[in-house]
Amino acid sequence: MKPHTLIPFVAASLLCLASTTAFAQVKVEQAWARPTVPGQQGGGGFLSITSTSADRLVSGSTPLAERFELHTMAMKGDVMEMRQVDAIELPAGKTVELKPGGLHVMFIGLKQALALGSKVPVTLKFEKAGEVKVEFDVMSRPPAR
Repeated sequence: MKPHTLIPFVAASLLCLASTTAFAQVKVEQAWARPTVPGQQGGGGFLSITSTSADRLVSGSTPLAERFELHTMAMKGDVMEMRQVDAIELPAGKTVELKPGGLHVMFIGLKQALALGSKVPVTLKFEKAGEVKVEFDVMSRPPAR
């Protein structure tokens, strides 16, 4: 290969490698949501996220709800408080669990009940990794590990 044709080839190869790395950097597992009853306006979702490099979960969306929010729960005295957070930090190589009683996602303004056995299509948005599509299984308790 001649030097003047080698440069575009190397540049294209590096671009492909960078694109592959960006998509592979976040792994989402065990996404599930609790069932809701008709008329219930909100529902909770839980999942495990592992990122190969430091990143942040900054938002998400689903066609089944008006809003998608990131939340935390913590005891304040004798009262459990739920608060919305701007982002969820993902340390490099560590699994962050979003689970009942702690960090979780909320589906606000549900357009339909989350029926047991159904799926909730969600697009998660990460600061560095971009968008990742995932389906939350609607179930009464967490999936078996």
